[in-house]
Formats: sequence, structure tokens, C-alpha cells
Amino acid sequence: MDLLLTHGYFLYEDPKELQIMKPYAPLGILYLSSHLRAKGVDVEVYDSTFGSREELFRTLADSPPATLGISGNLMTRRTVLDILAAAKTAGWKVILGGPEPASYAAEYLQAGADVVVEGEAEVTLEELLPALRAGSIERIPGIIFQRPDGSIARTPARQLIPNLDGQPWPDRQRVDIPRYLQVWRERHGGGSVSVITARGCPYHCTWCSHSTFGKTHRRRSAGAVVDEVEWILDTYAPEMLWMADDVFTIHHGWMLEYAAEMKRRGLRIPFECITRADRLNARMAETLAELGCYRVWIGSESGSQRILDAMQRGVTVEQVRQAVALCRTNGIQTGMFLMFGYDGEELSDIEATVEHVKTCLPDVFLTTVSYPIKGTPYYDAIAPRLVSVRDWAHSADRELKIAGRHSRRYYQFADQLLKSEVAHDDGQAAAARQGLRETFYEVEA
Repeated sequence: MDLLLTHGYFLYEDPKELQIMKPYAPLGILYLSSHLRAKGVDVEVYDSTFGSREELFRTLADSPPATLGISGNLMTRRTVLDILAAAKTAGWKVILGGPEPASYAAEYLQAGADVVVEGEAEVTLEELLPALRAGSIERIPGIIFQRPDGSIARTPARQLIPNLDGQPWPDRQRVDIPRYLQVWRERHGGGSVSVITARGCPYHCTWCSHSTFGKTHRRRSAGAVVDEVEWILDTYAPEMLWMADDVFTIHHGWMLEYAAEMKRRGLRIPFECITRADRLNARMAETLAELGCYRVWIGSESGSQRILDAMQRGVTVEQVRQAVALCRTNGIQTGMFLMFGYDGEELSDIEATVEHVKTCLPDVFLTTVSYPIKGTPYYDAIAPRLVSVRDWAHSADRELKIAGRHSRRYYQFADQLLKSEVAHDDGQAAAARQGLRETFYEVEA
């Protein structure tokens, strides 16, 4: 074996996901596996989703040392560091990639990583693996490593893959897709498989990370995507799909081509997707309905136009309302993502968000309190006010406090107010409004 790939997410260590139970296969490392196997690299995948750290550590200890590739994100930092330590103890070389490691390259390298990959990793790994064995990696684009003198070296950026149709599909055969479907069916009555039709998002939301694909939008051809969808339906027979693009309806011409090809082949399956309000018009809503879309998720974030503009969202409150109405007219459920606590938000902005959701009445909405991801404009803007809750290795960016911002308890009351108002629970809403007033001057230190 040349390379073992894993992603450091253990479902059975995640209490929230155990309640939700909607896991998806790790397409990122499965794309790496299929690319490298096509190039003759001997690759194996340890899918930690249904695994355990004990089993993975035992595999590392009992196998002949090779190279381990770990994909990390802001939720798996501590686990990635634990896997890294176990691998180094067992004599493995370790390469880190994924959304987070390049933003904290020095920390991960000091923890023992041999190389951190920045951006898309397929071609970088193809070139890096033999160079790593030869002990000469300085000329490989898209990597970060530590020199013998302890300084950090960052090579020139890797060019992004221009033709995604030339890439093989994710290597789903390396993981237990039937098990994913089984847990979905047991909990929800139907199984779902994820598909990616494009890479990247060209928009400029200040809080959103573009660390892997940059601000690009590279889309596979409609026919190639339909080929993959047809194969998934024939191979796994899921009851639904998750179209995992950042903005599924971004290219209207492509959507019409995709719908026409699905219809030509007699294919139709329920699915859900994410879009932006400004990329959903009447024609697109009708097309989604014809394709079988049962839910569209919209990044509404706030009901205050002032806050949306500060985020550089590039959409208006009215566009969000129109998009939700279009979905409802076409029999499509809507989900809304909402964010409290963005820098500069006032009580009036929270109240505007409450009224916005009451006007839209989406089928479901999810709230979060904004957190700064390193490498984003939002992080850079508030960096002088950031306060770490714990040491870096035992924390995550979403745990950072922002000095001077309202307390966590304040935003709990804001969330309670929103849910109570939408549910028309006047008593709970009144209590939440009182809580907001009482905690207004509580701030993060």
C-alpha cells in the first residue's frame, strides 16, 4: 500500500449527528482515491464515519508504515491531531489536507505532520507521493512543509483542475454505501446518496472559506453528471439524492441541459440542494420541481439588509422572500440558514430577522451564531478582538470568542425568540424578549 486515506470524523463520537443520523460518504477523499488509483497508486480508504479511533490506531500500529493522508476541517481538529500522533508513533509519513490544515499549517507541522496540502489535492498527491519517498518535495506546487531549520516553506499555488469531466467519479466502492443507506432508512424511511456536480463558489461572503476550491466555479457537463446519477440509481437504489454543490442552480443554462437529459433517459428521483435567492427564478423553480426536488436550502442569514450588506452576501431580503414563495408555488419545501451575532448586529437586526422568517414561513430553519474561520475576511476584520477559549489543539474556530460581542446567553434568547414567534407562542416569546433586554449588556470578555 502506497497511501491510506482517512478523514477523522467518527460518527459515534458525535452526539448531535447520532440524533440527526443523516451521514454522507466522504466524497473528498473518495475523489482522491479514484484519481490516484487511475494513476496506478495503491490506495486504501479507512472511512472513520462508522469506524473507531481504536480500530484505526490498531491498523496504523499493525500495518507496515506507509503514508497516511488525513482530511481535516474545523470540527475534526482534535481528532486529526490524535490520528497524526498515532501514525507518527507507528512510523508513518503523514500528509494533511482538507479545508482547515493550510490555515494552521505551522501548528499542524509542529504537531508532526510531514506535509500540508493547500487547495485541490488530486494532482498534488500524484506528484507528492514519489517525491516524499525520494526526500525531495521542494518543487511540488501546492504544499506547505517545515525546513530542517524549523522555518515554514510554502510552494507556489497549484493550478486548479480545469476539466472536471476528466476526473473519475468518487471511489464509492472503497466505503460501505449500503451501510449509509441502512442508517438513513432506519431513521428516516429512505436512504440518500450525495453527488457533486461542480466545484467552488465565486461569491464573496465575508465569513465563508474558499480554502479548497478558491473563488471559482467549475462545472461538470450535464451528461457526465447524469451518467453518474444513473449509475448510482442502478448500483445503490437510494430513495433520494443530496446535490452537494455550494450553489446548485448557479448556471441556469446548465440546469436546463441537466433536466432535459434526465427526462430523455426517463430518470427522476427526489433530491435536496442549496441555492442562493438571486439564482432562483420562476423557470428554475419549475425545473427543480420537474426534476423531483423536494427541498431547497437558502442561505438567508439575516432579515436585516444592513447585515446582509455587511456580509457582502449580494442578495436582498426581498429576493429571499420571493425565492421561498416560488418554491412553495411549485410544491418544493424550503429550508433557511440563519446567522445571529455577525459583527455590528443590533437588537433591531435580530427583530428584523424574526419578522423575516415569520413572513417567509420556511418549512425548516437552522440557526447558528457567527464564528470566524481563519483565512476569511471576517476573521481578518475581527482578529484583534478574538479570544481563544482553550489552547489551539483542544479548540476549534467556532469556539473563539469575540471580545465585546453579546454573550452566548444573549443569542440563546434570540434563538428562543425566533422559534417562539414562528410557533406563535406568545408566552415564550415574551420571556425571550425579556431575556434579550436583561442580557443586552453581557458581553464576551
